Amino acid sequence: MEHITVPEYDRYIEDLRDREYPMLKDTTYLDHAGTTLYSKSLIDRFSADMMSNLYGNPHSASQSSQLSTRRTENIRLRLLHFFHADPHDFDVIFVANATAGIKLVAEALREHEAGFCLYKIFGFPDLGALIVRKASGHVLQPRKYFGGGTVDMVVCLREQWHVKKIESLHEQLEDGTLPIHNIIALDSALDVHSELFGTLDKISRHTAVLAQKLYDGLVTLRHRNDEPVCKIYTGAASSYKDASSQGPVLSFNIINGQGAWISNTEVEKLAAIKNIQLRTGGLCNPGGIASSLGLVPWEMKQNFSAGQRCGNENDIMGGKPTGMIRVSLGAMSTSRDVDTFLCFVREFFVEEYLESPIVPPPLLAHNSDQVRFHVESLTVYPIKSCAGWKVPPGQNWEIREEGLAWDREWCLVHQGTGVALSQKRYPRMALIRTSIDLTGGVLRVRCPGLLSKAVVKEEIVVPLSANSMHLTDDAYSRYVASRDAKVCGETVAAQSYKSQEIADFFTAAVGVSCQLARFPATKAISSTRHSKAHLQQHQLRVETRMPGTFPASRPHEPLIPRPILLSNESPILVVSRSSLNRLNEHIKASGGKAAQAEVFRANIVVAEDLGSPPGSEQPYVEDQWRFLRIGRQYFQMLGSCRRCQMVCIDQDTAAKNEEPFTTLAKTRRFDGKVFFGQHTCYLPPVGDRSVDAQNPTIMVGDPVRPFYEGEEGDDSMLSACLV
Repeated sequence: MEHITVPEYDRYIEDLRDREYPMLKDTTYLDHAGTTLYSKSLIDRFSADMMSNLYGNPHSASQSSQLSTRRTENIRLRLLHFFHADPHDFDVIFVANATAGIKLVAEALREHEAGFCLYKIFGFPDLGALIVRKASGHVLQPRKYFGGGTVDMVVCLREQWHVKKIESLHEQLEDGTLPIHNIIALDSALDVHSELFGTLDKISRHTAVLAQKLYDGLVTLRHRNDEPVCKIYTGAASSYKDASSQGPVLSFNIINGQGAWISNTEVEKLAAIKNIQLRTGGLCNPGGIASSLGLVPWEMKQNFSAGQRCGNENDIMGGKPTGMIRVSLGAMSTSRDVDTFLCFVREFFVEEYLESPIVPPPLLAHNSDQVRFHVESLTVYPIKSCAGWKVPPGQNWEIREEGLAWDREWCLVHQGTGVALSQKRYPRMALIRTSIDLTGGVLRVRCPGLLSKAVVKEEIVVPLSANSMHLTDDAYSRYVASRDAKVCGETVAAQSYKSQEIADFFTAAVGVSCQLARFPATKAISSTRHSKAHLQQHQLRVETRMPGTFPASRPHEPLIPRPILLSNESPILVVSRSSLNRLNEHIKASGGKAAQAEVFRANIVVAEDLGSPPGSEQPYVEDQWRFLRIGRQYFQMLGSCRRCQMVCIDQDTAAKNEEPFTTLAKTRRFDGKVFFGQHTCYLPPVGDRSVDAQNPTIMVGDPVRPFYEGEEGDDSMLSACLV
């Protein structure tokens, strides 16, 4: 590989990846600054080393311990040579990671030598190293703390006194037993890295060419109006034409055709659908982020007060992004990775046409005599993120302020973290089937094909009664709540089930230790959980009157928060069959598989009557609805439902697909967010003592009458509900 050209080296890496990096199949990995990838040869060689040798604790004097010591010292020397550091002048101190190395130095002085995360170079092992000039080692000496292995003598009784080791710098600073297996793995890592990639200079030239190509590609992307698509952040003295001033890392944000920022969360969701691995957010670098984005301290404090937290979705605040997108390349990156990412940005974020303001639907939508709707299906999701249960046709189903009866009253809680599980991380939850047996007063749960009959039962039965003897309300359940059991970031005082049989059932089904918990409707009064949905900008009527005309349009009043149980944002979710049909037309036009209504996890699917006039189907007209009358009950529309990649999980197989999120991102993205379906809540009548008011129900087939903005006064009962 000494005289190989850049294109030849790229082809060599492509061939190498099939053999050495099988985990990269169908994946574009662009987070090498987070950690690079380990090769198959590295893992095989390290495994063979561990199986062939006996390594003991280096603080002992046994033969196996001495072997560990010899190997450690040899590897320490190899690492210095790898970084071209003269062993006469430098020493290596092994630490957990680069942060630990910086901490060690920062406690002594501001100026520090180089610190390295070795897993960011080799992918494995998880180890850090601090290379220190021996002549500067004295500045690290005044430490109050010392660990085992760094002293020759310690007096603990009656007085405190110790003598540090003085033979080498690393002996004085490596507290406790070294991670010997990680250090030994480093020996294999150095060998394999050299065999696969040659020198660091060769890797640097390769990644510099890729970084230049990626930078040039992003810079040249333009919207139809010639506005740039990307804002790339670079240092004043750095250039992608000079590898000595700029590494193979690009940090940027994406801008739409009107100059507004695109949410990094939405970029990451789409990247995940396309199997592109990248990094977004604060990048664990608050100083660099604040400097590049022009965020001053008061803005960052204000953002925190407004809800910004590390890892949440508040990524555009006060008109500025709070983080950025980072794409980084490594030794096993190729031109194909760069091309894939550029195609991704071009496909989803380059606007080939200028967006027009959202206008109200045609007048036909406002004529309820011409278009009729009905309830096509009702679905209850008893256990959050598990499969839904369809209410049988002809059966009246109770509605509560918190939503449909029994909807999302239960959840599965991770036994270690107390966080409610979701399909986004555990797709197998889609295969957990539930059914509500009102006659028997129980919830039945099955997991066809997921469970071993020798381990757990095929079905478990949970009483619908909220005061079931299965529920705990003892010190343990309070302890779980005090550990911040969380649903969508909120603390929930849910009651856990103490049955080990139930825990074993769900643990086997999901593949992670979890327990069933309940947040029953009877506790909703004391709950702090309320709906978060609100009307989005694309749902608001565009004002067309001349200024000063009478009557003036009524401003949109803030919605009253509605109680919810374990649903994400609102009590009830409504989806339109007409909108789903239009979405599927777009999906099939691009060669994709049509989406089923189940992937959107709606409670109510509304369809247009078969007798509607030809061509009158109105996809997405629900964006303009403000209220619904279903049967004799009234509902308020709270706002469009923001979607994530969870809609791509096949509810029959738990397999992940690209659709429908890919097409939604192209056809239903507003303000950088993707929407489909409508958040809804029940409007209980005020002062009504009828049977319908005392026991409100709806059923499959009920007629649906939508109300548009300003039409609420046309119905006396609806007007009464709004008093």
